[in-house]
Order: sequence, then C-alpha cells, then structure tokens
Amino acid sequence: MELNTSWKDRLFNVTNTGLLILISLAMVFPIYYTIVLSFTDPTEYYTRDLILWPQNWSLDAYKYLLANGMFVDSLMVSIFLATVGTALSLIVTGGLAYAISCRRLRFRKTMMFMILLTFLFTPGLVPLYMVVRNLGLIDSVWSLILPSLTSGWYVLLMKGFFDSIPVSLDEAARIDGCTELSVFWRIIIPLSLPAIVAFGLFFAVGYWNTYFNGIMFINEQSKWPLQVLLQNMLVDPTTMGGGGGSQAVSLQMNRQLPTETLKMAAVVIATIPIMLVYPFLQKHFATGAMVGSVKE
Repeated sequence: MELNTSWKDRLFNVTNTGLLILISLAMVFPIYYTIVLSFTDPTEYYTRDLILWPQNWSLDAYKYLLANGMFVDSLMVSIFLATVGTALSLIVTGGLAYAISCRRLRFRKTMMFMILLTFLFTPGLVPLYMVVRNLGLIDSVWSLILPSLTSGWYVLLMKGFFDSIPVSLDEAARIDGCTELSVFWRIIIPLSLPAIVAFGLFFAVGYWNTYFNGIMFINEQSKWPLQVLLQNMLVDPTTMGGGGGSQAVSLQMNRQLPTETLKMAAVVIATIPIMLVYPFLQKHFATGAMVGSVKE
C-alpha cells in the first residue's frame, strides 16, 4: 500500500543526497587542491589566482624536497619510527596482553589493576620529560619510541581478543608438547592476525604523525620527525633554506619555486605512505577494528 506522503519521502531523499554530496565535495576539495597545487608549474602559479587544473604540470617541488638533505633526514626518521616503533609496540602490547589473558599467571589481577590505574592517573609532561632526560634520551630517536611503546587501552583491547580464543586450543597444543613461546607463536599469533594488523595500523599512524614528543625531546633539526619539519615549513618557509645540497638550492634559485607549492608537496609526501598502506590492510582492519567488542 502506497503512502500518501511518498512525495515527502522522495523530497527528503533528494535533499539528503544533495546535502551529503555538498559535504563530501567540501571535504574532498582541500585534498584535491593540495595535490594539484603541488604539481603546478612555478611560472603558472605566479600568473593565476586560483588553479583548479594546471595547464603545465611540474615535479620541481618534489625534486627540490627529495634533494634537500634536511627533508630527507626527517623522512628517514619518520620511516624509522613507523617501522621499528610499530614492531616494538606490537611485541610489547601483544606479549603483555597475552600474559594477563592467561589465567594461570601469578599476580595477574595485580597487573590488571596497575594497567587500569594508568587510565585514572597520568604522570603529566614534567615527569615524562624528567624521565626521558635522566635516561639520556634527549635528542635521541628512541625518545620518540620508548615513551609510546604501548598504552593500557590497547593492552586491554588486545587482551579481549585473546580471551575470545578457545582455551581448548591452548590445552591441545600443550598436550602435543608445545612450550609457552611455541603456543604464542604457532597458535595465538596466526589466529590474532586481524587484531595485529589493526593495532599495527594504529601504531604506525601514531608514530608517523609524531609531533608533540618531537618538539619536547628533539632539539637537533637533523633528527626532527617529518611532522615537526612540516609544521616549521608551514610557519616559516625558510626553515629548509640551508638544508639542501647545491643542486637543490640552484634548482630553487633558477626556477624560483613558490613556497606554497613546496608546502603542498611536503603535505602530499607526508600523507601518501599511510594512504598507500591502508588499502592493503583494509580486509584485516575491518575485522580487527571490532577487537574485544563481542564476547561469546
């Protein structure tokens, strides 16, 4: 039976669809404009007010950045953080979560209580800085990894996933002669792949976007993570003035690269790695995102 108000439903659907399209365009346009501007020829940038589609495409901004020693150093620091930091965080988080999920572990409740305390009481910036300084980690890349190895929230989420694995698998493996490490490596890790991928993506994005810790603990410009260098570029375009080689400097002087195209190219380079990794992990991420949310 057809409702008399069906035209209202159609009007609502059309209005809702149009509104969502406008919102989507408003969100996508800054990304599109950033990419387009980064590929714009320097001479065209100076002659046109608004560039929606470049007449002359150019890679000069990317060539200058990738030839600049300071930018490459920051890029390498961020890559190191995203790879080594993510691997160490997964080891620490997974090991601790598996340990407290084992009911036969002594002082298991005490460890759980200590982890829960981190939700209620945080040390603050001053104690954190003092610990890092007393450990001699100021101006060290490890100061950006060790304080961020794990968090109580991630440990409890991964523990919830380990709790969903049937205990019978663990018992069967032990009957077959597996040790504690063998059970974890051969049984738990393969079954936990979706969770590991999801948490790995969380950690990788966090390390790649390291900013605040970089400002606090890193004073040497050659050890800045990419996000810190990018922020300094956006505030002061002359930040990388002396960081490049003679080829990069001559390229900037000869072509007079506008600072805006350099900024946009730096933003694109800083964004591309995570955008490229995510599609390959999406099938695991969709499963791992629900880690610990359902209990049987």
